[in-house]
Amino acid sequence: MKILITGTSQGIGKAIAERFLKEDHIVLGIDRQEAPFRHNNYVHYKMDIRAYDDLPDIEDVNILINNAGTQNEDDIDINLKALIHITEKYGVQDKISSILNIGSASAHTGAEFPEYCASKAGILAYTKNVALRVAKYGAVCNSIDPGGVVTPLNECVIKDPELWEKIMDETPLRRWASAEEIAEWAYFMTVTNKFCTGQNILIDGGEAINYNFVWKE
Repeated sequence: MKILITGTSQGIGKAIAERFLKEDHIVLGIDRQEAPFRHNNYVHYKMDIRAYDDLPDIEDVNILINNAGTQNEDDIDINLKALIHITEKYGVQDKISSILNIGSASAHTGAEFPEYCASKAGILAYTKNVALRVAKYGAVCNSIDPGGVVTPLNECVIKDPELWEKIMDETPLRRWASAEEIAEWAYFMTVTNKFCTGQNILIDGGEAINYNFVWKE
């Protein structure tokens, strides 16, 4: 199958690309940074996903994974508007079998930076909208919404012992996911899954079910 993934240079996107390459799929990556690796089945387009007029002409994409995103850097434009443009250009067509958006647990809780939360929350509704429109092709569209993931972008808190302990106190499983774990979810939701659609799957180690109830003793 032909797999198009945005944001493949590191972290979750890189892990997802590697997971599909392991199964001999053709993988095309779009990222504003250099290619993360060399592979005979991998084609890399070094560009910003907001460069709408310069996006490559790629036909017959079978699986689209919208992973590219940022935090506190034009979040609405990158995380939501560009994701919508990429999906309408490559995903809503008769060769598509699955579209997966990489959202965030923050879309469910609102517990992060304002514009970031808003951009990810928009993905929840847009996922359902696309699911309705690609159903006629027999295709599915979902989002997976991770909580904490061990990636280079999160090292500022991972390497701070005091902050890390506070974060672990809010996470029942007392760990964050690896990028490879999220990649397994991405593979399952796009290749194995044929019936679940229009859903937003929260993957946060139980953080959203935790609570701190403070009361007088």
